[in-house]
Amino acid sequence: MKPIVLVHGFWVTPRSWENWIAHYEAKGHRVIAPAYPGFEVEVEALNADPSPIVAVTVPQIIAHIEEQIRALPEAPIIIGHSAGGAFTQILLDHGYGAAGVAMNSAPTEGVRVVPLSQVKSTFPVLKSPANRHKAVPLTLEQWTYAFTNTFTEEESRALWERYAIPANGGILWGSVLANFQPGHQDTWVDYHNDNRAPLLFVSGSEDHIMPPAVQKSNAEHYKSNTVTEIREYEGYAHLLPAQKGWEQIADEVLEWALRHAR
Repeated sequence: MKPIVLVHGFWVTPRSWENWIAHYEAKGHRVIAPAYPGFEVEVEALNADPSPIVAVTVPQIIAHIEEQIRALPEAPIIIGHSAGGAFTQILLDHGYGAAGVAMNSAPTEGVRVVPLSQVKSTFPVLKSPANRHKAVPLTLEQWTYAFTNTFTEEESRALWERYAIPANGGILWGSVLANFQPGHQDTWVDYHNDNRAPLLFVSGSEDHIMPPAVQKSNAEHYKSNTVTEIREYEGYAHLLPAQKGWEQIADEVLEWALRHAR
């Protein structure tokens, strides 16, 4: 059984993978869901003191996850959601993983598609350059629009209370500016890397913050002679790993990854 590494995104912690961890462990897989450096505490603690969120950087996150992958007995399946999807792409580019799945993925450097729903979803951070030095939370209304727009009001509130934390404004601003600054930035990958493990993009049709157009553009940037595919799930919002029916998606992406694994 190949080990599985689950990489969370912004505004949440590894707790957001709790159902997937139990699901994959029940199938006999060893599963780890690394927290970003400083995020090892509970959601409630990060909401009370978001200083670790402000301090973290993308290179620190990548190095931390790579260290944990190196400790595994064999190359894992890497599955990342949102910003974790971008980090999954970076990890694969660095030579880690037997296969990767990027779910509702944030774009890597060079992807310039910016749908209006993405602008609205990220506006709480990007409305002010001063947020580059802050941890920025989402109100319930903002969370519902960006993450859970297809969920019931009760479901959205419950998940906001259980999962939501502030996001690092500096990293989000950096991802926006990456396409306009010289040289490689933190989310750069080599789109021509023929040694990269197979990669599947998964997109929810109703995702506001990382809509299908972003996934499609990101996938089309890859020009390497290795497997790069995209799959869209109708009716799913950004918080796809917690939406009803997630079990089928979890099984299908794992089956794809194991079938294509190096």
